[in-house]
Amino acid sequence: MRVLVVSQYFWPESFSINALVNTLSAKGIEVEVLTGKPNYPGGDVFTGYRAWGCSREIHQGININRIPLLARGNGGGRLALNYLSFVVSGLLFAPWMLRSKKFDVIFIYAPSPILQAIPALFLGKIKGCPVVLWVQDMWPESLSATGHVKNRMVLKLVEQAVRFIYRHADLILVQSRAFEEPVRALASGTPIVYYPNSVDDTFAIAATQEPPLVEGLGVGFSVMFAGNIGIAQAVGVIVEAASLLKEYTDIHFVVLGDGSSREWMLKEVGQRGLSNLHSPGRFPVETMPGFMQKASALLVTLADQPIFAATVPNKVQAYLAAGRPIVACLNGEGARLVVEAGAGLATPAEDAKALADTILRLYRLSPTEREKMGEHGRRYYQEHFNHDRLVDQLIGHLQTVLRKDNR
Repeated sequence: MRVLVVSQYFWPESFSINALVNTLSAKGIEVEVLTGKPNYPGGDVFTGYRAWGCSREIHQGININRIPLLARGNGGGRLALNYLSFVVSGLLFAPWMLRSKKFDVIFIYAPSPILQAIPALFLGKIKGCPVVLWVQDMWPESLSATGHVKNRMVLKLVEQAVRFIYRHADLILVQSRAFEEPVRALASGTPIVYYPNSVDDTFAIAATQEPPLVEGLGVGFSVMFAGNIGIAQAVGVIVEAASLLKEYTDIHFVVLGDGSSREWMLKEVGQRGLSNLHSPGRFPVETMPGFMQKASALLVTLADQPIFAATVPNKVQAYLAAGRPIVACLNGEGARLVVEAGAGLATPAEDAKALADTILRLYRLSPTEREKMGEHGRRYYQEHFNHDRLVDQLIGHLQTVLRKDNR
């Protein structure tokens, strides 16, 4: 089976699609990738790449085709142009770059922006092959919830574009069961299947190397957040909780990653004189299992918005696999998973007092009780989110849609 994976984000950017593509290839699937120039999350095109021009490279045996795009910058209008530039480049340049290639199926990894599906659908028509869409974020709801777009007319236009995308896909996969109903309302008969995120199985095995030294990690009781530091993550709740707990000198918050809200967070830490909140920046994805396994507890946060209550952040699966207690400061599906797994404690989104109290509660548990939470989380990961098993399921979905297309 020859599969074209279309994703605006790909290696060396850190997204779960990287591990999925590598595993598909390892299982004998002939995979090729269409993507943009790496610029997430910092906003500038990575060293060694340039925004303009098409390019090709091979990474771990995977052919990668890169089309030009405008780097996302610091958000705002630049982010909108970043989204649109990938769509335009995909329509103009992708057919030429892939002119001699044949594919059995096109698979779209669709976090924001879901508009990246438009050139993939066009390629599907040109190549005469079915298109499978894996929905990671709900549009236009996530645009409104993060404040990127407030104009009702624009949001309505985006909704119409999403309706078009859903109805022209051959199969829609959704990363959260709570996505099924709102997606079905726009999809008009397109089959929808629940297909959750996973992480590379290295997260579920003991790290063989010590991670880099980071202040606050490995001493006392460390609560670690890892990933994008943006509006959707509502990291203000972490700052507030750290302020409430600053008298507990052996409790440390460690925020790994980068994003649009990191500079604001660092400024708040300085102004409040918080010596218990550390944000050392971004580290390679291969160091994350070691960092997570060294933390006393792992923290996931999302903004208090209805759309995010339906979302399961991908870090939840990584945290479960790492086998550490989880503090879930969010509403809905993500919190439900953590509680159902017995892997940690949940608290309402953006409630700093509740978050501080929950961290104190976890801090006061015995090491044995916390260890049991971690064990429960890892067991739940193996039962529900095992990476290898889920990739086998994906191959089955791709084969099913291919058989239907060949009838």
